[in-house]
Amino acid sequence: MKAKATIRLKFPSEKHLEIVLKALEPEIRKSPTTRSQATFTRKKNLIILSVAAKDTVALRAAVNAYLRWINSTTNVLEILEGIS
Repeated sequence: MKAKATIRLKFPSEKHLEIVLKALEPEIRKSPTTRSQATFTRKKNLIILSVAAKDTVALRAAVNAYLRWINSTTNVLEILEGIS
């Protein structure tokens, strides 16, 4: 893998972090593509997303995909918290 990126994301609580990690579990277990690999490390209310890819195009696509999935999950959480 030639291209790498590390992104640290802070969540308002460990509960939010747990829910996001649970939602991403299928993608964490098996990468959607062979051109990149991602790992998640948890530290208190931080997720450290590390992505390695064969080239910068694959890196950008993978980072964007993971960030969109995380953003979608947090948006759903905010809506659900607003309802209850």
